This record gives sequence, C-alpha cells and structure tokens, in this order.
Amino acid sequence: MRPGPGPQHPLTAPGAAGTPPAAPEPGTAAPARPRLRRWLFVLAVVALLAQMAVAMVTTAVQQTPTIDEPVYVGTAEVYLREHSLRFNPEHPPLGKLVIESGLAFADVHLDRGFTGDQTQLGRRVLYESGNDPWRVMLAARLPVIVLTLLFGLVVLAFARDLFGPAGALVALALYAFSPDVVAHGSLATLDVPAAGFALTSAWCLWRARGRPRRWLPLAGAALGAALATKMSMLAAVPVVLLLVAVDQGRRRRWGRGLAAAAGVGLVAVAVVWAAYLAVDPRLRWTTPGGVPAVHGPRGLVTSLLPFPEAYRDGVRLQFGFENATWDGFLFGRHYRGALWYYLPAALLVKTPLGMTALWAAGAAALVAVPRLRPAAAYLLLPPLVLLAAAMTGSRDLGVRYAVFMPVFGAVAAAGVNAVRRRWVHVTAAALVAFVAVSSLRTFPYYLPYSNEAFGGPARTHLRLHDSNVDWGQDLGRLADRLRERHPGETVWLVYKGSGVPSYYGIASRDPLTVPPEQVHGLLVVSDSSAAKAEGRLAALLKGATAIDEVGHSITLYRR
Repeated sequence: MRPGPGPQHPLTAPGAAGTPPAAPEPGTAAPARPRLRRWLFVLAVVALLAQMAVAMVTTAVQQTPTIDEPVYVGTAEVYLREHSLRFNPEHPPLGKLVIESGLAFADVHLDRGFTGDQTQLGRRVLYESGNDPWRVMLAARLPVIVLTLLFGLVVLAFARDLFGPAGALVALALYAFSPDVVAHGSLATLDVPAAGFALTSAWCLWRARGRPRRWLPLAGAALGAALATKMSMLAAVPVVLLLVAVDQGRRRRWGRGLAAAAGVGLVAVAVVWAAYLAVDPRLRWTTPGGVPAVHGPRGLVTSLLPFPEAYRDGVRLQFGFENATWDGFLFGRHYRGALWYYLPAALLVKTPLGMTALWAAGAAALVAVPRLRPAAAYLLLPPLVLLAAAMTGSRDLGVRYAVFMPVFGAVAAAGVNAVRRRWVHVTAAALVAFVAVSSLRTFPYYLPYSNEAFGGPARTHLRLHDSNVDWGQDLGRLADRLRERHPGETVWLVYKGSGVPSYYGIASRDPLTVPPEQVHGLLVVSDSSAAKAEGRLAALLKGATAIDEVGHSITLYRR
C-alpha cells in the first residue's frame, strides 16, 4: 500500500491564503491571465520602490547633517583610512561600514591621526578639511538608502510567503509610504539598518521551518548583522533563539532544537566579530576614559557577552547613557527623566492613521485566524520585545528608537488580506490609499511628520521634539529662506544641530549672550530649543511674534 501524503503546514496547504496557483501541466501554455498578473505585480513593486527611492534621495539631497550623522561619517572615514576603532565605540561598526562604502568614492580629506573627540571629528570632516559637506553627506546616505530599498524586498518576500501576492503589495506599500522609514532610511544613521536586519532574521527563521539547513545560518547571519549595527538589538537574541529551539525541537527532537539554536547564536557571534575585524584585523583596542563601571546583573551579563572587548565597552557606555537624566517633551509638556509610555504615545502621533488601523487589524488576524497563528510569533514577538526593552530606556528622543515597528508592522498588517471578506479587502485598500496620500502630502519633510489627528507636520513641534521633528536637518533651507525673504536683516539664531551656520552663509548672533532688551530684529529658533525653552530663551520668545517657519522644524520670530 502506498503511503498517503504527509501533514501539510496550514499556511502552505492547497487553498490556503498566500498559496500560489498550481503550475500548468508540462507541454501546455501558461494562461494569459496569470502571466498578466505577474507582470502587473512586478510593475507595482517597481513603482512602489521607485517612489520610495525618489522620496529618500530628494530628502537626502535637501537636508543638512542631522545631529548624529557627522559622528558616524567621521568614524566611518577613520575606519577607511586608519582601521581604528577608537571613535564612537558605543555603537558597533557594521552600520558605519555601510556608510563607509559610499565615502570610499567621495575623495574625502581628513588629517591622519586626529586627536579630538568624535563630535569634533565630524565637524572636521564636514567643515574644516576642505570637503563639500553636501557631497560628503549624499555619499554617506546613499548606501543606507540602497539598503533600505533592499529591506523593502524582504518585506515583500516575507508577506508573499505568508499572505500571497496581494498581501505582499499591501506590506510593501505600507513600508514604502511609512514616513518614519523614509525619514530615517534617507539618513546616514543606524536605526533602519538595524531594524531591517532584525526583520530579515525573522523572515529567514520562518523559511527555516521547511529548510533549516539553508535558512538557519542566514537567520543567524542577519541577527549578527543587527547586533553588529546597534546594541539595542541584543533584546532580540532570546526571542530568536527561543523560536529556533521550539520550532526545530518540536519538528525533530528537543536536543536538536537546542543545538540548532546554539548554531544560530554562533553564526551571529561570528558576524559581530567579523564586523570588528573588518575595521581592524588586529583588534587594537584600549578602553577609553569615561567608560563607566557596570555592576550587578548588568555588569555580569556584559562581561559574559562573547564579543570583542570593544563591543562590551560599548555596552557599558550605553548603560552609562541610560543612567543619565535627559530632557523630554511630549504633548506640550517639558520634563526631566523618562516616561514609560513615551514611545507608544509618540508612535501614535507619528504613524499614519491608516497604518495604525491596519497594524491593529493585521495583528488581530494573526492571532484570530487559525491558519495564521504559526506566523504570529515571528511577526509580533520580536517587535514587541524590542519595544518593551526600548520603553525602559531613559532617552525620550524620538520614534527612531522604535523604527522596527513600521518595518515589522508592514508585514503583520498584510494579514488582513487573509480574511476572506470582500468588505475587508476594500477597507484595507482604502486604508493603504489613505496612508499613501498622507505620506505624499508631507514630501519632502518626513522627519517632522505627524498624522492628521494631530495636525500634520506643521504642528508636530507642539507635541514632540528632537529627532521626531527637529534634528538640525533644515539649516540649508533656512539659509535659502533668509536670502530670499530677509536679506540684510540682523539675525539672532538659536540652532539645535551639528551644522555650521556660517558655512551656509548665515551671518547670525547668539541672543543668549546679551541682555534680552538688546535682541531686536529676526529671532530664529529651532523648534526643539523652543519646546524646552527656559530662562532667557523663554523670555525672548515671550516678547516675539512668529512670522515664518522653515521645514516645520525652525520658526522665525520678529522682536
């Protein structure tokens, strides 16, 4: 007697959501309609990624350096020229190696053996070494833009595996139109690369359910890439290893499941070591001054991390940052310290309304629809654990600390496509269109985006600050505005950022160095500074009238 077919996975069984149609019999012509659908699918993917690329490149070209970017650019240039790890040890090297891949073609000038701190290094590279900061920043940003687009393909593939072509397009559309992904994917920073590598690891884990030998090593490599980009990704390690152990143990034996988890962990560790060795093959490292001593459970865990000492010192520096007290601003309230609900509240403001609705519907579908439940752990558990870890942090400085939410959320939201109700599909399509319109309306001012319920980008500064709205990105636009509308006027400037105003032709004075009664004329204030204004700056703003704004991040007042 011939054995019957073995058990089939509920998401890949015939007729399940996301299952492609059966291939035609050999020797027969493929139907015209499926071929047309494939071409339409490809065209839709190309269109979505093309508009995302245009949005990110336009943003990258127009924005001056944000606060963190000069540090990463300077560090990447030292990597390239001196193979030294001495700058920016609080972040692992991989993201800066990505940035370096663009700088390698920019012919950047930098004196060898620079001895200042990392902030001074960034200023030296951009403004004091004869380089063109516009050209340098574009070269640094382009590799991150390319990587962000590639992660869009991961979103597409993950969603197609789970929900079919229609669900894949929903996921890619949400990703491509996410203002936060576009905003931070167009900068030479680390947040989107780390989130994208984490999603890639989850996708590889899902595929490893069928082919573990091929996909588990790739899952470990992607996890290692996330860890080698940002140390906050350490919170994902227990989740990934648990998913591997449970899935492989249930399918085979628990001993093999534990061995598979250990193998994934070893691959991740190897990738982290490889990132450090790529910078300095000799791993020359001396613990710098200012690295705090970390005691208790944190200190024990840090000392046991199987990574280079430079990585462990970076973790200690991060704990030092977490022990500091930072200023926060939420819904018009300036406070000291951190609010545990800051990130969920900020995400509520910064996420398009249609996207929030689809996240909730997709998560509900993953939990409620039996055939989708196996995927819920892979799509919901990693971002929720990362969000919970981020919510314990002391720096209420922006949703960039949770940019993995729109990355994972794009795939999870596509779960609504598996609900076989026509009205659900029509509603989902309408919400995707709403997201697209909301995103396109903010072009090219993605950093200060907020949704319509909170007044849009022009009013974000009334509710949030720092990288949510004003990260120093509009200094060049300010220079253009002053030349066009206020030529020859006295300018008093309070600028929060890493740019050098004089380089862009802004001749200004600092109003905080003279008595308030001497400040007359044009008072220009970064919105993050205005949000936290106290003392002299508060007095200056009290006697001023807002007359203009630049990029929804800088306000011009008349005194």
